[in-house]
Amino acid sequence: MGREALLAMPEFRLQVDENNKATEFPLWKVSGSRETNPHMRAFWGATISFFLAFLGWFALAPLALDVASSMGICENQLFDPRSEAGKKRPAFLKFKNLKTEKTYCKYGQVKNGDKVVDCKAPPGVNAGPDDRYDPGVLGACVCTGGTECKSVLADAGIASVASTILVRISLGTMIERLGPVNCQCALMTFGAIWVAAAALINASWNFILIRFFIGMCGATFVTNQFWCSLMFAPRIVGTANATAGGWGNLGGGVTQVFMVLVLFNPFVEAGMEADLAWRIAMLVPAALFLMTALGMKCLCQDTPTKMRFSASDLGKTSSSMWDYVEVLKDLRVVVMIFQYSACFGTELAMNNQLATHFRTYFQMKAGDAATLAACFGMMNLFARSLGGITSDFMNAKMGFRGRIWAQFLALFFEAIFLFIFGNIDNGQPWYVALIVLICFSTFVQMAEGTSYGIVPFMNRKHMAIVAALVGAGGNLGAVIAGSCFYKPIDDDLLPFKIHAAYVMFWALLSPCFYWKEYGGMFSGPAETNPEEKTEEHKTETARM
Repeated sequence: MGREALLAMPEFRLQVDENNKATEFPLWKVSGSRETNPHMRAFWGATISFFLAFLGWFALAPLALDVASSMGICENQLFDPRSEAGKKRPAFLKFKNLKTEKTYCKYGQVKNGDKVVDCKAPPGVNAGPDDRYDPGVLGACVCTGGTECKSVLADAGIASVASTILVRISLGTMIERLGPVNCQCALMTFGAIWVAAAALINASWNFILIRFFIGMCGATFVTNQFWCSLMFAPRIVGTANATAGGWGNLGGGVTQVFMVLVLFNPFVEAGMEADLAWRIAMLVPAALFLMTALGMKCLCQDTPTKMRFSASDLGKTSSSMWDYVEVLKDLRVVVMIFQYSACFGTELAMNNQLATHFRTYFQMKAGDAATLAACFGMMNLFARSLGGITSDFMNAKMGFRGRIWAQFLALFFEAIFLFIFGNIDNGQPWYVALIVLICFSTFVQMAEGTSYGIVPFMNRKHMAIVAALVGAGGNLGAVIAGSCFYKPIDDDLLPFKIHAAYVMFWALLSPCFYWKEYGGMFSGPAETNPEEKTEEHKTETARM
């Protein structure tokens, strides 16, 4: 670099390497202009936008039963339990109020094999035929397995994560052509339109359609990770990526509480009808989307030294869809895609499932169920960062194989605790499920952090495309879980156990990761990595 170029370079607020990437990660250093502190502005821009995208993405999940009531698809809305046609609905016959211990079938169930077909007749000879049923124990919205209501909510959840797959994959090329800031602003603006449109939901078809379009803003994660990879040096990129992604994912936990306890419940307590309250609540995240997009456009830039990123910054002369084929020829990338489906995909599936699971299976109030579901997402406050820190630490101690071991162990214990969660029935206290849920969530988020401790090193030339494909793999995992485990199985706990087996399968494929310059899970590198050698030389020089 010539003297004139050096003089033209801004004096950064952070210490940087020869590529102007930050070599430190001080969260508190936020002062400075766009030119002097682009690193932390990018970090906070990426984090806040992804946080809000997650909040809007899953804003309808904790309100699902209230939305179902507005659409008129609850089982006890479609079929009157007091009518001759409705009184023998399976959802009613199996219903039990956990607080009062009362059941819809007062005197027990009549079964044909494992299938409940009716309620037992009362023992008294003078009792009427309807005395066997107790419609009064049913909740305001019966929405259990095997009902249209449950199917619609499941389809909407699948749609919300399926749409993001397409956008995340396309972002690999879009970021190279438009830059991270423009892509992130466009996604937030697009998302704001559909989050606001959610206030107009009145039927199953538009509920599913709107959740499909809202889901596209979940692609902000790809920009989040790529943007941070441009700004932070290799030795701390795992920590930076994990923290940005983790605190962004935190929105999935915060929305469980924010939408119910901060918006919906106060609106209802102020005298607003529930049908109107949840609709007004959806306008709040839409407004936050637009404010954030404007802030990023005015305050952030793509790279440490340039307003706009270009593919040439990665040594590419052009970008095309063929790049995706080249990347997918690498088995290691395919394994990482599915490993990410086993951690981030699991988180997305839980964001869709947990609030309704606690409200229906454990029969909790909306606020209480939302609080418990929020505990899962709230682990992002530290757990994903912990995964990135662990990946960087083990890399420093063991070399690159340390990153692979960190990834394997996080996925392994995620599978163990998910299986345990699937064995906790509603006969046990709710806090037992909560304790296991917190342990499970910690390893889910850690696995996400360890994943993106490896991703930036997999294919440096096509880093944007690898980040996009792996990010899309997370949504693929949520689609697989929703369509193969949670929707078709008419059981409250079995889907969690099968999901745990899926996670364990991909964890056990970690030995597939091997690079000559980095090594693998059980061996060191076969050749010296020039970049690591340069980094080590710089470190030794700094110590002298």
